[in-house]
Amino acid sequence: MKRYVEKEVTDQLAYRRKMLQDWRGERLTGHQLNLASIDLNLLVALEALLEYRNVTHAGQHIGRSQPAMSRALGRLRGLFNDDLLVRSSTGLIPTPQGEHLAQRLPSALRTIREMVTSRSLISKEWGRGATLAIPDHQALAVLPRLLPWLRERAPHLDTLACLPFDRAVRGLEQGDIDLAVGHIDVQLPGYFRRSLYTDRFACLLRHDHPALAQEWTIDNFATLRHAAISTDSPDHFGPIYDHLPNLRADRSPILFSSVLTAAVVASATDLVLLVPRRVATQVSAMLPLRVVDPPLEPAPYKVMLIWHERCHHDPQHKWLRKEVAAALETGAD
Repeated sequence: MKRYVEKEVTDQLAYRRKMLQDWRGERLTGHQLNLASIDLNLLVALEALLEYRNVTHAGQHIGRSQPAMSRALGRLRGLFNDDLLVRSSTGLIPTPQGEHLAQRLPSALRTIREMVTSRSLISKEWGRGATLAIPDHQALAVLPRLLPWLRERAPHLDTLACLPFDRAVRGLEQGDIDLAVGHIDVQLPGYFRRSLYTDRFACLLRHDHPALAQEWTIDNFATLRHAAISTDSPDHFGPIYDHLPNLRADRSPILFSSVLTAAVVASATDLVLLVPRRVATQVSAMLPLRVVDPPLEPAPYKVMLIWHERCHHDPQHKWLRKEVAAALETGAD
């Protein structure tokens, strides 16, 4: 037993001497202390020792034996070049350095624990802006529902930027875009998607359009001049762009960059515009246009929420995805 105690004291003194030399070396060279040379588990032991002021009880609290806690205390004394805790008539009491550490250590360890568990990243702390990529025509159907929802649920969301959908792939990957809302046919590697709702297509025609006085057949429909929203972009990175069905019309459609521009032109001409029904309903409330079912059944229009894997496990991003989905899935067809 005597040899064990002598060896422990010798080890403690040697450790303290080495740490003091290292500390003095750092001070002389002006370098910061290298954390890689420190066992951060010692700080957990120190927290327990300063709280319980009893080696046995502190060890029980963190699942260590009494000898292990004694060795940890020895190493801590060498690390800080201070006794930290000394014996008194009532048990262990902290030195002035120990009292100083007792005030600062819990906060420091709490910060580290929150960094590891991400418990500090709760939704109410979202303070930065969010950026959505969304097709022009889908913005008409989505934003009137989404913006009031986020204003109520995320008061700390200071800005919401909406960008064109054609650069969604690169923007999501690089972090310039948080989420994309739109139609995608394939699953791209590295990207996640969640179905929001399924829409069907409808036609927009001016109220006195000649086609409305004729039989509404596929053949007659094909003879009409169509308006279409162009998805051409210098930045295609995959089939993530918003897609409307390709109809075998007799004449090539007239391309527009904006659905509202196309709708305004259709309200004054014989053009017919095919868009998802939610969009058609929104536009017809603003312009003298009639909503008519097409004489064929295009494939359903599935609107997705899309994000990159770099944000998949981020707590704030999870919360934002949940809120956007809740807003757009509410009342979905």
